Amino acid sequence: MDRTSDKSGRFSRIRSTRAFGAALVASAAALAIGIPAQGQDRPESLLPPGFGDAPASAPAPSTPPPSSTPIDNGAPVIALQPPPPDIADNATEAFGNDALGNSAVQQVYELPDYARRSLAQVGAMDVSNGGFGADAYGNSSGALIDGLMRRLDAPIASRWLSIQLRRALLSNVPAPRGVAPADWVAERAWLLLRMGEADAARLLVQGVDVDRYSPKMYAVAVQSALATSDPAGFCPIADAVESIDGQPAWPLARAICAGLSGEAATSSAIIDRTRLNNSRDIDMLLAQKVAGAGSNGRRAINIEWDSVDALTPWRFGLANAVAVQVPDRLYATVGPEYQAWLARTPMVPPEQRMNAARIAAALGVFSNASLVDLYSQVADKTDPYAIDQSPAGYLRAAYVADDQGGRMSAMRTLWKDPKSPRDLYGSMILTARAAARIAPSEDRAGDAAALIASMMSAGLDLPAARWAALVARMDEAKADPAWSLLAVGAPGRVVDTGYARIAAYAKRAGDDGALRSRMLFAALAGLGRISGPDAERLAQELGVPVGQQNSWTRLLDKAVAQRQPGTVVLLAAIGMQTTDWRGVPPAFLFHIISALRQTGQGAVARMIAAEAVTRL
Repeated sequence: MDRTSDKSGRFSRIRSTRAFGAALVASAAALAIGIPAQGQDRPESLLPPGFGDAPASAPAPSTPPPSSTPIDNGAPVIALQPPPPDIADNATEAFGNDALGNSAVQQVYELPDYARRSLAQVGAMDVSNGGFGADAYGNSSGALIDGLMRRLDAPIASRWLSIQLRRALLSNVPAPRGVAPADWVAERAWLLLRMGEADAARLLVQGVDVDRYSPKMYAVAVQSALATSDPAGFCPIADAVESIDGQPAWPLARAICAGLSGEAATSSAIIDRTRLNNSRDIDMLLAQKVAGAGSNGRRAINIEWDSVDALTPWRFGLANAVAVQVPDRLYATVGPEYQAWLARTPMVPPEQRMNAARIAAALGVFSNASLVDLYSQVADKTDPYAIDQSPAGYLRAAYVADDQGGRMSAMRTLWKDPKSPRDLYGSMILTARAAARIAPSEDRAGDAAALIASMMSAGLDLPAARWAALVARMDEAKADPAWSLLAVGAPGRVVDTGYARIAAYAKRAGDDGALRSRMLFAALAGLGRISGPDAERLAQELGVPVGQQNSWTRLLDKAVAQRQPGTVVLLAAIGMQTTDWRGVPPAFLFHIISALRQTGQGAVARMIAAEAVTRL
């Protein structure tokens, strides 16, 4: 999304920091990587204290251990920046954390006591459907958890960690100590928006009664309506937001709601009063067009994008609500989260959302099933005589071609000529279940790595593990790509992960594959699939300082010790604040995977490890 303030002043946003070494939050301190001591008789151990020791007994985690096959349940999209300080902080000072003091809200929105929903715990998931327990954050400081969420620069590098973070944010958990319940919901929804999770954010927002909104909650609710291209979402709160914020956009929101309600005269009057000297401003024109979509609208509005040089949430939400196509060049001015929002926008034809959907899948927003459904919609609209040479036709052939050779040929076509590394990974997610239908055989040995990577991208670890016997019989050099995926992604140790095998892999990878070798070692060590002596030796040889400590690792270790899986996931995301896997230090990957494994999230840890090997 646009990392700078909207020139129109309607939605100012805070710039989010992309640098890995930037401050994370005042209470967490800066991430500082220590320097190994020099001049010792023996090199300082690069492993953390206690590596390889049997884990101490601990209470059962609040999140039950996932099944051996992780569930790939990506959901459609959205992403935004934290509510601007003038709304989130200044308005809070003026009106208090609770919007109940706003008389306008009380007059237009009243519920009997029995119909009110509690703010004590708000969320759509719990341990019964893949979410986290009520103690996911334990007794962590509210200032820490709230601050980490607000400053987390999303989207993050890992699809699988993003999926797990969505589960944590959607879980029905109480607010940490010191955080107002409505603001707790707002911070979670805001982070979901920045991750591209528009529908998930709206689900949280709609879990709070409007008369219990805080100023921050109002700001996030508006952004949620824009990200989901649903301007009707303004209507329950437009009057209250205008009284709190006073920005010139809010009269336009009231005009939109009046127009959608069929009150064309009222809508026109509000727009005429607001227009002033910006009658041809793109934001004003979009508001007029949406307001005119009501039953009595009579204004014909033509939208011209030639003079527009940036995309904003307002422009995205209103344009897509009335099927006005946003030029592709404007999506280049914002982050990938906008593509995730676009992928789930119903007013945009399915064929125009296919590229965005692959990006959404790579971000963790779309699942394999969601992608296949979208391609199926495109297939339904495609000429039967032209479908065979279309992406939808190739996907159909990948599943149901007469023989495995035809299925493989179709999958290779879908993987060919990606627009970006993220696009390639999205294509692998698309073909995951088709790849699982290919039986291991010597004839397919050359395709083993690509097939296993495709299956792992959607969490199909058990079908992928069927290839272990074939990979073990292959020449080691030829088997390396498939072996590395099975070494970290399979449910158990199905291939050799001893020192000699890993060292040989690293030697053959050379300088070009050095980062991949370090990541593989870090993942195996984090999963506990390397013995202590072997891990010590490989850490020295590969130069991966997994034993170094800093503010971030100490917070992560504390969360593990106190059995706080939600805090662990949030801190893990802090360690992956980059959109490129090459920006994730191998030592960080070790700590992330180790912490997830120790808090009952081993299946997700394995999928993150397999993703790292695949995407480097």
